Amino acid sequence: MAGARRPTIRDVARLAGVSHQTVSRHLKHDPTVSPMLAAHIDQAVAQLDYRPNLVARAMRNRSTGRLALVLPAGDARSPSEVLAGASEAAQRAGFALEVVTLPPGELSSGRVAELADSGLYEAVLSLTDLPGGGRERLGTVPIVSAPVYDRKLRGVGPLSEASRMLELVQGLAARGHRELLHLTGDRHHPSSQRRREAFRRAVEELGLRSAGVVDCRWDPEAARRTILDLPECTGVTAVLASDDVVAAAVVRAAAERDWRVPGDLSVTGWDDLPLGAWMSPSLTTVAIDNHRLGAELLEELLRVMRGEDPAMDRPSITEVVWRESTGRPRTR
Repeated sequence: MAGARRPTIRDVARLAGVSHQTVSRHLKHDPTVSPMLAAHIDQAVAQLDYRPNLVARAMRNRSTGRLALVLPAGDARSPSEVLAGASEAAQRAGFALEVVTLPPGELSSGRVAELADSGLYEAVLSLTDLPGGGRERLGTVPIVSAPVYDRKLRGVGPLSEASRMLELVQGLAARGHRELLHLTGDRHHPSSQRRREAFRRAVEELGLRSAGVVDCRWDPEAARRTILDLPECTGVTAVLASDDVVAAAVVRAAAERDWRVPGDLSVTGWDDLPLGAWMSPSLTTVAIDNHRLGAELLEELLRVMRGEDPAMDRPSITEVVWRESTGRPRTR
């Protein structure tokens, strides 16, 4: 309601049953705060919807309470989840996160350094590679460059990681599949290139037969036509699609041919879109935890700000989700 008093750090402390100094230490990621007290504080922060008073903090510490996240301009699905994870991590640490999108021509170390030197931000996280940008800068606010997207906002680094392709092929082989077809995305896309090569290596290492790699450019109609054009006597019993939408088109085409999934054709996707779990049959896929990736990148920036070493041995952000669209093949 209008005029309602904004919760303060003392309100959080009172609800959590700790001192306001302890709350302040926890919000600054002080490792000396016990896990039990930290949990109480986090619960109180969430219950009160507490937001640090950035203006007051800036007056006390001559800091802005703001972080910048630099992103290439473009249109892609995953950035919204990555940004949500980064924003929540920043908020937990008492910072506001502002997204700055720059066209390819302005994505340079110099342009990002201008942001860092503007006095508006306490640190800058770039989600694309900045040649010469470095992990941190002396004499000004830190800059961390994390190669998550290229200049065209295509996923690279952890977003193009393809090791789960081997796990998919191994799982299909264990179910008795011997001839596999891969419907890939745009052959120029980094993730497509890595998954295509991973598919070829896995098929070769396991002694399976490849029915080929078809560049569908993430076009579901191209995938549908590919399946409809397979000969009736095809030996293909499993299709690994570049994403869940392409996989859905494969399931549709199989139905048009009166092939059952997974009895006549097993199908896998990638990305774990919500539709996959609700398809009939539900879709085997690779889940990518974009939200956790964003949070981890932001926490890395906070570590640099505190002068700490980077985190090591982070768990993979991908996971195979086995569902009903994969099973043992049967003779057609």
